[in-house]
Amino acid sequence: MSAVDVAGKTAATAVDFTLVTEVPELRASREQLSMLYTRYRMAADLCRGKDVLEVACGSGIGLGYLAARGGRVIGGDSTEALLRIARDHYADRVRLVRLDAHRLPFLGARFDVVLLYEAIYYLAQPAAFFAECRRVLRPKGVALVCTVNRQWSDFSPSPFSTRYFSARELGELMRGEGFRVELYGAFPVSRASIRDRVVSRLKRAAVAVHLIPRTMKGKEFLKRVFFGSLTPLPAELSEGMAPACPLTQIDGDAVLPDYKVLYAIVRP
Repeated sequence: MSAVDVAGKTAATAVDFTLVTEVPELRASREQLSMLYTRYRMAADLCRGKDVLEVACGSGIGLGYLAARGGRVIGGDSTEALLRIARDHYADRVRLVRLDAHRLPFLGARFDVVLLYEAIYYLAQPAAFFAECRRVLRPKGVALVCTVNRQWSDFSPSPFSTRYFSARELGELMRGEGFRVELYGAFPVSRASIRDRVVSRLKRAAVAVHLIPRTMKGKEFLKRVFFGSLTPLPAELSEGMAPACPLTQIDGDAVLPDYKVLYAIVRP
C-alpha cells in the first residue's frame, strides 16, 4: 500500500471541517479579509520559485496566489468536500492531495516551504506534524505556522479544536522537535474607541454564555452586528485585495494578550 493510500484511509475517517473553514462566497469582515491576505503575503517571497506544500489548505483560497509567483505548489487537506471546491476553481493549475497532517504522503526532502495556517489547533498530535515537516523539508527549508493567540482576551475556540497554544507553548513545541523558531505577533488589539471596548465586552459575554455560533456561516450575523458590511470571500486571493498587517517579532516567554494572531517561522 502506498503512502497516499494510507493517508487517504486516515483522511476518510477524519472530521468534516467544511462548516468551520473559510470558503468562497462566505461573507467576511474587513479584518478577516486582511488576516487571510496577510498569511499569504507573508509567505509569498519565501515561496517564490520554490516547492511548496500547504497542509490544511481548505478550499485553497491562497494556493493560486502563491503559484502565480513561480512556486510549485501542492495543497493538501483531510476534507474531500473542501478539496472539491479547490479543484473546481483551479482545475490542473495546482496539484491537490487528500492527506493526513500526521503522516504526509511524500518522500523526504521534497519541499522548500511547508505552510500550516489556522489549523494547528485541530491536530491531535501536533508534534507528529512537526516531525513530518522535518522529514519532508529540505536542509534549508522553512515551515510557516499561523494560529490565533489563545491569550487574546476576546479569544473564542473553534469547534473540533483540540488545543490552542500561547507563544511560549508554540515555541517549546517546535524547539522540542529540533527546530529554530522566530515568533511574531500580528493584528494588535485596539481599545482606542468606545466602540472597540463595547464590541470586545459583548464578544466576551457571548463566549462566556456559549452564544457564538459553531459554523462560519452562522457567525455572519454577529459579524454584521459588530463590524458592519461584509464582503464575499474570493475563490483566489489577488494582490492588494486587503491591507497586510505588519508582523512584530515577540519574546516567546512573554504573556501576550495584545495580539490576536501568532506567526512562527520554523527552520530545521
